[in-house]
Amino acid sequence: MTKAELVVKIAEKANLTKANAERALNAFLETVEGTLVKEKKLTLTGFGTFLVEQRKSRVGRNPRTGATIKIPATKIVKFRPGKLLKDAVK
Repeated sequence: MTKAELVVKIAEKANLTKANAERALNAFLETVEGTLVKEKKLTLTGFGTFLVEQRKSRVGRNPRTGATIKIPATKIVKFRPGKLLKDAVK
């Protein structure tokens, strides 16, 4: 599903115009991003938890040349689904 398709679904379910649904979705996404940057964790009860974790630097291999390269440390976002989401997907 693309963002445009999601906007259409939100507009239908919430009885909003597409423009209002897109503004609501953009506000939600900006809020999630800001929360993860600032607090490193966001829990939506029943849906799941987004959290920022540090990935250590490691040694990798260039598949084309076979040369070893150093992959730098980075922050990644992980998602752990909640019980209600897990049950709904089963």
